[in-house]
Amino acid sequence: MAITFEKCVLGNGLTVIAEVDPEAQTSACGFFVRTGARDEPHALMGVSHFLEHMMFKGTADLSAEDINRGFDEIGARNNAYTSHEMTVFFAQVLGEHLGRAVDLLGRMMRPALRQEDFDTEKQVILEEIAMYEDNPFWVLYEQVCERHYRDDPLGHRVLGTPETIRALTRDQMLTYFRDRYSADNTVVALAGRLDFDATVAQIEDLCGWWEATCPRRERSVPEIVGGHFEQRSERVHRGYALALAPAPSVQDDRRYAASLLAQILGAPENSRLHWALLEPGIAEEAQASFDPHDGIGQSFVYASGDPDRLEEIWSIIEREIASLVDTIENEELERFKARAQTQITIAGERPGDRMQRLGRVWTALGEYRTLDEELDRLRQVTVADVRAVFEAFPFVPRTVGMLAPAPSSSAASTG
Repeated sequence: MAITFEKCVLGNGLTVIAEVDPEAQTSACGFFVRTGARDEPHALMGVSHFLEHMMFKGTADLSAEDINRGFDEIGARNNAYTSHEMTVFFAQVLGEHLGRAVDLLGRMMRPALRQEDFDTEKQVILEEIAMYEDNPFWVLYEQVCERHYRDDPLGHRVLGTPETIRALTRDQMLTYFRDRYSADNTVVALAGRLDFDATVAQIEDLCGWWEATCPRRERSVPEIVGGHFEQRSERVHRGYALALAPAPSVQDDRRYAASLLAQILGAPENSRLHWALLEPGIAEEAQASFDPHDGIGQSFVYASGDPDRLEEIWSIIEREIASLVDTIENEELERFKARAQTQITIAGERPGDRMQRLGRVWTALGEYRTLDEELDRLRQVTVADVRAVFEAFPFVPRTVGMLAPAPSSSAASTG
């Protein structure tokens, strides 16, 4: 039997969508809340991610142990994540356990937000921030983002800063929760073996009382001016270079060409940066990617290696970017299109991945696109399309950051 798409909007505005596959053995459910780091006031930076943690701390009638044990009892693969634009809570289970998974997810979406849990989890968040501060990639990425977007919330750190997390109060979190975690700002995505009507009725019982708040997102596009900075640190022993540049938004159909362009430049295997930097041993890491956001997108380039060769590494990256559009041939493009189609199709065979794609696309665009439609859009990308997107978004203005050992650290590492 064919996979069918179903949709229902509850009276309070909560949207339920599904790809029903009677032949699947598993089912997946995700609650997609259209809120993330870019929706936070600067003083509350990190509250979305903090809230993600608090969802697992219990409700008025469920303890944290009840929630964890409940998922364990049905063998669920469950988790959550926060990005700049959405916060997602999901579970994948055998088909017969979907009802229990939906019940647990729906109930935990209305947490108790107890002060004692808030105080305990605040220390967990601070420890997580400290852990990321030990990762040179994340240190550099966050600094580049802050300079790239300047005062715009797109430059916010998803985890927040030690200062914003320490200053955050439970009452501020509650206000943010009530405003952003509303029925009309949430999408429930389902995929796999399921009875859609019965599941909608269950979600109506669980979530039909949620309020609608008509939350809004600031979607003005910030002016990007680019720039270059260098930083030295005694905590690193390798050299790191990272750059961001404007790219098509998630609403822009040129994103398919932009995605392929990024893959040609910096995919893990057989890309331009692979052959220019990794294969000859000039760099240890080199990659490029494309990340479309609501109203704006970004291209990303990253490399690491011997700090004494960092300038050489970056000059090669700039050379590859400059020559990229004029040297792309159809055969190369077709190879990367085939790889992308394979990855998408493999993911499409798993209800958990279908649920993620379904929920993310609807949350971002408010529309449904089948797997075949996505594949067709990729197949239709031509060399001319790739060149056109490069001309419109030529990796400039770009914000470039470099991180290298402090002189004392460098001397110690070579002594």
